[in-house]
Amino acid sequence: MGTVARFDIGFTRYLSPEGAPAPDLPAFARDPAALLPLYRAMVLTRQFDLKAIAMQRTGQIGTFASALGQEAIGVGTATAMRPDDVLIPSYRDHAAQFVRGVTMTESLLYWGGDERGSGFAAVPHDFGNCVPIGTQVGHAAGVAYAFKLRQQPRVAVCIIGDGGTSNGAFYEGMNMAGAWQVPLVIVINNNQWAISMPRAKQTAAATLAQKAIAAGIPGEQVDGNDVIAVRDRVGDAIERARDGAGPALIEAVTYRLGDHTTADDASRYRDDATVKEAWLHEPVKRMRDYLASVGAWDAGREEALIRECQQAVAAAVEAYLQLPHPDVSAMFDCLYETLPAAMADQFDTAQRYAAQHKETQHG
Repeated sequence: MGTVARFDIGFTRYLSPEGAPAPDLPAFARDPAALLPLYRAMVLTRQFDLKAIAMQRTGQIGTFASALGQEAIGVGTATAMRPDDVLIPSYRDHAAQFVRGVTMTESLLYWGGDERGSGFAAVPHDFGNCVPIGTQVGHAAGVAYAFKLRQQPRVAVCIIGDGGTSNGAFYEGMNMAGAWQVPLVIVINNNQWAISMPRAKQTAAATLAQKAIAAGIPGEQVDGNDVIAVRDRVGDAIERARDGAGPALIEAVTYRLGDHTTADDASRYRDDATVKEAWLHEPVKRMRDYLASVGAWDAGREEALIRECQQAVAAAVEAYLQLPHPDVSAMFDCLYETLPAAMADQFDTAQRYAAQHKETQHG
């Protein structure tokens, strides 16, 4: 009996959890100054998360999904993309969206239930947040197929959580991408939890990266808390896809330090010791420690950056709060060019309640 095929799953890390660099840093990371925008993007995302959670608690936005501890995946992925590539995110990828040019005000509009929060002025071709689990992979495969048909040197980049890889839509979309050999890069944010379902109970696979093998595409693992490693490996996959080498899958291993969303209480299903250990590996401190070790960062610059990010977040919040509320018809107009007859009663009911609410507000 012989062996038909053999596969290996590689793993990449350039910064240790303590911020110690490997001797073979990629070219873009050899100048510490070039890493400062990546660090700022992670810090800004974390400050945005803190404010968004506070806004949800006070009823200013709806349910919110924090990226706490996962900032390196979004920042590393987005900084590897070109402006005319297309991002197809899940609902926890605002770190990537901010790098791409989505404003924090637009993000708040989305979490506030406003349809305007899914239309991005800077990147109109990027997709809005995908809440249904796994369906964005099929969308991404279709986008990538369009690029191939049009012979455009563009790449579709899809981000999905570890829980999404247990969904049939993930396999179907990935299989289509492999069969068609389209320019698609799938990034798995393996934060170890599908709401309350731990990674170990989701699948018996040793890695999530190896799921790519069944679709005939390369898969690899990267330390998702190392923004240099994410930027390097996703960037390599994107450029190979752009050059016609077909799709790739990258599993970024990280940890969800916060709750699944503001509607969740993670303390009910995970122990404090595990979370405390995970904090030792988180990406923001790791990059800060590295930058400080090479003389590119210090406490004064850290304090100034925090103030700068907090001011930027505050300005975005103020802009969000000052925007007039949309008409209730927006939720229908966004879905239908012509309102179906079956929706007429719902439309009339929504309009009636909106009018009553307006009368109450104005006494």
